[in-house]
Amino acid sequence: MKLLESHGTARRTRAAGERMDRVSLDPADRQPRNLDSAIHKEHAVLFREGLALLTDAPPERRAPLEEMAALAEFLADRLPRLVDEWHAHRDTLRASGELPRPGA
Repeated sequence: MKLLESHGTARRTRAAGERMDRVSLDPADRQPRNLDSAIHKEHAVLFREGLALLTDAPPERRAPLEEMAALAEFLADRLPRLVDEWHAHRDTLRASGELPRPGA
């Protein structure tokens, strides 16, 4: 629960005189997290800068950074489309009644 609270995903409340917490999801937090491609672009730049410092290093020393740079570039490229797909899928689920509409 503490982790969810620290991420702003859930909140805990307690009415006066109650001994038990009430836990609820924050309605403003229904959007996926960590899907901002800009973060992954920044990571890719940092990994590439690290690789530039290791130009003469043996391949086995460069390999982890090369893979992390490739992953960061892949995520930066694919995440915007994935978020768009999620929004379209979510809208379809809401229209069919499988998911409630916001504020419902």
